[in-house]
Amino acid sequence: MNPKIFFLFLFTAVSIDFFAQSGFQIARLKYNGGGDWYNDPSAEVNLLEFINENTSVAVKPEYVFTDIATNDMFSYPFLFITGHGNIVFTKNEADKLRKYCEQGGFIYIDDDYGLDKSVRKEFKKVFPEKEFMELPFNHPVYNIAYNFPGGPPKTHEHDNKPPQGFGIFIEERMVVYYTYESNPSDGWADQRVHNNPEAKRLEALKFGTNIVLYALTK
Repeated sequence: MNPKIFFLFLFTAVSIDFFAQSGFQIARLKYNGGGDWYNDPSAEVNLLEFINENTSVAVKPEYVFTDIATNDMFSYPFLFITGHGNIVFTKNEADKLRKYCEQGGFIYIDDDYGLDKSVRKEFKKVFPEKEFMELPFNHPVYNIAYNFPGGPPKTHEHDNKPPQGFGIFIEERMVVYYTYESNPSDGWADQRVHNNPEAKRLEALKFGTNIVLYALTK
């Protein structure tokens, strides 16, 4: 499928201010707990530049972060969580993330290695009644623009396990997407950072484009 098409974004019953920015941005979430939430700041910039070149989505390709302790997250439609180590949410922060999702926001989590236990534990604070559900390979996030018939790509090897993608849903809408043993955001970073082959980087950028387009159109 050629992604150089016009995507019509329809948002219903959404009070979050999606258009506060002059162009779509991805906001990195600054969290507590000791994980390096700030690593690879070139990742989002490169992904947004790829989206700008290959779709009609208007973007603002710059690195921005939002501190979970503030309400700035509500100015962005898409939050990105990554890092190594640990994540901790207070009750107030967990409640705020739930409200963000309920009001139309989308969260993408990429385990850069070592986040899995704390991600699952802390998102139980956000959605106590829900579980991360592994997505079938025919889910739209795997084919909305580029086809990934086997699910998430294997961008960076961690523990020699198969890559997996999990979602948390509010009714039919996926509001949190989590990649484990996949690490596509390493492929978005500047080539010199991880020395990924160009084909692997292109694969990761295409996959990231799918995630963004899914978040904006579903």
